[in-house]
Amino acid sequence: MKWHEITIKSTEEAIEMISNFLHEMDADGVSIEESGTLNKPRDTSLGQWYEHPLNDIPEGQAVIKGYFSELDSDVDALVAALPPRIDELRDFDIDPGDYTITTALVDEEDWANAWKQYFKPIRVSERLTIKPTWEDYAPSPGERIIELDPGMAFGTGTHPTTALCLRTLESVIKGDEEVIDVGTGSGILAIGAMLLGARRVLALDLDPIAVTSAAENSRLNNLQDDIQVHLSDLLGVLNSREDGEAAVPLNVTVPVDVVVANILAEIILLFIDDVYAALKPGGTYIASGIFKNKEEAVEQGLEAAGFKIVDRQRDQDWIAFVAKKPE
Repeated sequence: MKWHEITIKSTEEAIEMISNFLHEMDADGVSIEESGTLNKPRDTSLGQWYEHPLNDIPEGQAVIKGYFSELDSDVDALVAALPPRIDELRDFDIDPGDYTITTALVDEEDWANAWKQYFKPIRVSERLTIKPTWEDYAPSPGERIIELDPGMAFGTGTHPTTALCLRTLESVIKGDEEVIDVGTGSGILAIGAMLLGARRVLALDLDPIAVTSAAENSRLNNLQDDIQVHLSDLLGVLNSREDGEAAVPLNVTVPVDVVVANILAEIILLFIDDVYAALKPGGTYIASGIFKNKEEAVEQGLEAAGFKIVDRQRDQDWIAFVAKKPE
């Protein structure tokens, strides 16, 4: 089978939104390659090693590719629909740069599994290592392994925002917390929270592909009884009612101890009040997926909602906030 490959060369800042556009256009897969120049430092503090070779993508740039079935898609219409959406990003202070869009026709084997050769076990924190299911790996004492097959869902742990969240969860989870993971993607943060000692996790995502992927990855880690995965628009499932009762029985008791959201800054700003209401007094909100140019806006939004910012972590140009709901 052959696939239309649509390649957008843009900025790292625009990765999340362009990837989301491709998913909304029903891409069967999305790949992302960021700059791998010699000028970009690679963190080896936790013993990480990198199989992916350095590339010639300029610093701050990225290549995003979407794959669409040759039989079921009109590639000309898809390409025509992208520029207006990408150009609109500037209205939200996201600079896509002087982007280009090209297409090619490729065989399925050229993309469906080729990326797997570059996804190797990676130590992302003092205690957590992400291991793709097809790789052999012998953990050291105390090392906790996240078995992962991300499929077509976001979240392999290689993006700075995912690694930031896992490291931040490690500092926040003390044991026996109830957690809500908003925008769970592959389920990697939900699994990480459980391995760090959380009691239960409610994992939510708007994308049915992500819901399926997160549920399968929970099973791979033998956590299907502790992680409940639901299709939900942000925290909408908490407000779903039928005859005054919750429409969906939940595995956590709201308000919860921790909410983590690794999504776009614009989305974080939309539902800060909902997160505040979903947290216990003294509860913690980990908000990531925030590019540096949105740091001030998110900080102001969190404080306006009543949160106290107690920490912020950085990785390259990305920020994760740790905010507390007052006791």
